[in-house]
Amino acid sequence: MTSASPNAPQGPSTAPRYARVLSIAGSDSGGGAGIQADLKTFAALGCYGMTAITAITAQNTRGVTGIHGIPPDMLKAQIDAVVQDIGVDAVKIGMLHSPEVVRVVADAIREYRLPHVVLDPVMVATSGDRLIAQETVAVLVRELFPLAEVITPNLDEAGWLLGRTLAGLDDLEQAAQDLLGLGARAALLKGGHLPGDWVVDMLATPGHPGHRLQSARIATHNGHGTGCTLSSAIASHLALGQPLQQAVENARAYILGAIAAGANVVTGGGHGPLNHGYAPVAQRVF
Repeated sequence: MTSASPNAPQGPSTAPRYARVLSIAGSDSGGGAGIQADLKTFAALGCYGMTAITAITAQNTRGVTGIHGIPPDMLKAQIDAVVQDIGVDAVKIGMLHSPEVVRVVADAIREYRLPHVVLDPVMVATSGDRLIAQETVAVLVRELFPLAEVITPNLDEAGWLLGRTLAGLDDLEQAAQDLLGLGARAALLKGGHLPGDWVVDMLATPGHPGHRLQSARIATHNGHGTGCTLSSAIASHLALGQPLQQAVENARAYILGAIAAGANVVTGGGHGPLNHGYAPVAQRVF
């Protein structure tokens, strides 16, 4: 397993340890998305989860009523504290609300040579609330796309990034390839917002045709936090040593199970959460 950095004390090389995954993301007070969903996912998949909080949201299943950004120096202090003591095997990045926050995260990835970065370019909540400032997008693309092992935008986010509307399945493969043209090393374009009985996602990597992943759509109103959960699951499987395509496939299997297990549960009056703990595995020790 890849060490996070020579600056991160690891203890004796033979000492047992967990697969360590850091979430750099916003907090969802309703518990369905953001760092709360990330920590539930890490634990369910047998990893040790840590956080560096970028923003605090006042949020529930009905929507977002307030966002308070964490100062960049405090975000940096959180990342430093985690990396310099515990170490990191993979990173999930979620909501980054300002250019300054993006730069702090990019600088930390370069400084500590953080491995297996999964970037979920969170721009809009399930409720439709915008979570990122327009001026942040260009900085996000320039600074973080080249550092991430994979980016995981949904259809709306990809359309915003590419400057065009993505309206059908025929758009998926070309759009995923175009995301690589923005500097991404790999892109998982999520097609769940398209109508139909099947959910189709597209994994694009340089020099290869798109890898299509599809599954039957699960009827539910409980889709809050699906993007956060999927990206966290990918990071978890990467931390456990899996190659990217396998990590994506296994993460997708996990989230489908979590959606199905929570499909009929009522939590709040809006878009409810997944059942993250439907089939937990023991925390792995290496």
